[in-house]
Amino acid sequence: MVSAASPAPSPSPLAPKRSFRAQMHQAREDAIITVVNRLLAEKGFEAMTLDAVAIEVGIAKASLYKHFSSKEDLAAAAMVHVMQRALAFLDTLQAAPAGVRPIDQLKAVARWTMEVQLAGEMPSLPSENSSLRAALASNKAYVDGLMEVSERLGEWITAAQADGSLNSALPPIAVLYTLYARACDPVLGFLRGSEQYDNAQIIEMVLSTCFDGLQSR
Repeated sequence: MVSAASPAPSPSPLAPKRSFRAQMHQAREDAIITVVNRLLAEKGFEAMTLDAVAIEVGIAKASLYKHFSSKEDLAAAAMVHVMQRALAFLDTLQAAPAGVRPIDQLKAVARWTMEVQLAGEMPSLPSENSSLRAALASNKAYVDGLMEVSERLGEWITAAQADGSLNSALPPIAVLYTLYARACDPVLGFLRGSEQYDNAQIIEMVLSTCFDGLQSR
C-alpha cells in the first residue's frame, strides 16, 4: 500500500497507452451497450430497433454500424456484458471465507440474477430466433463466458448434491438451467405488477419456491 508521502508509482513501460481516439471509441461502445441492455430489458429483442438505440445514444444510425453490424450483434454484446458482471459476482462468492455452503452460494447467484432483472438490467432475448442464436454461438467472448459461468455453478451444484442440500436424483444440468431461468423469470414481473410486495419480498418468495418447492414442510 502506498502512503500519502510516497511518490506515485510510474506507469509501466510495458503497458500500451491507448490513443484518445481509441478511448472515445470504447466510451461510445460502452454507451451503446448500456442503452441496448436497458432496451432489451424493457422492450425485448423483437421490439428493440436500431433507430431507437441510435436515438438513445445520441448518434447517427450510420455511426452505430461502425460499432455493430446488426441487431443480433448488439444483443450478443449486451449478453457479453452480463456474463462479465456474472463472473465478477462469482469471483466475490469464491473469495468468501471457508465454510460457506455450496447451496448458499447457489442461492446467492439466484438472488443476484433476480436483483439484476428487477433493476431492469437483464436483457430479454427470445429462445426461438435462429439469427440471434447464430450470433451468440459465433461470439467467442459470450461462449467462453457462458462456459466459465456454467463450470463454476456446476461445481457448486455437484457439491451441494453430495452434501445432501440439493436433490441428488436431479441431473446437474437441470439444476443449472433452473438457475439460469431465474434471470428471465416472468413471475418476478407478475408479483411486482400486483403492487403488493417490494423487490426484497419478491426475491425471497421466488427463492423459496426455487429451492424449497411448493410442498408444505
